[in-house]
Amino acid sequence: MVLTYKDCIERYGSDYLLKKEISEGRLFQKEKGIYSLQKSCSELEIISIKYPRSVFTGESAFYYHSLTDVIPDYYYLATLRTDSRIRDKRVKQSFLKSEIFEMGKTKIQRNDVEINIYSIERMLIELMRFRSKLPFDYYKEIISNYRNKVEMMDIALVEEYADKLKNADKIMDMIQMEVL
Repeated sequence: MVLTYKDCIERYGSDYLLKKEISEGRLFQKEKGIYSLQKSCSELEIISIKYPRSVFTGESAFYYHSLTDVIPDYYYLATLRTDSRIRDKRVKQSFLKSEIFEMGKTKIQRNDVEINIYSIERMLIELMRFRSKLPFDYYKEIISNYRNKVEMMDIALVEEYADKLKNADKIMDMIQMEVL
């Protein structure tokens, strides 16, 4: 279990007792302000605790939704435009308008960690919006996996998300040609 400094102070009562737990080997400091009850914990858990207001998107979301087997080099996180810049070399951050930030936001369990992530329907819209920025083979792999999952998807939700963006008709036309 990963804890923030605030969680540790609530749990142990003071900074002195927190440091005592660390020195006695019952608590482990993973990085500044992040602690773990186990000696080893996943980097995914650290990232999700460290940036609780962010949402996994892009290559990370495609990977965690099993749409690709390519492990991303970075954690791709979306935040509100008004949020601070994330200065973590492991993270690629994108800033979104508040009107579209919450759209399709959901939680999933991945490797025993609950993460904020955009839904598979929202990620289909993102795939169409940014397809020219992706390598062709990578794009084709994801589209192929979407075709296999189309029966599980809520197409009305895809249309609703597309309507909130510019070029909604163009996005839906691409989805019709590529996936449906």
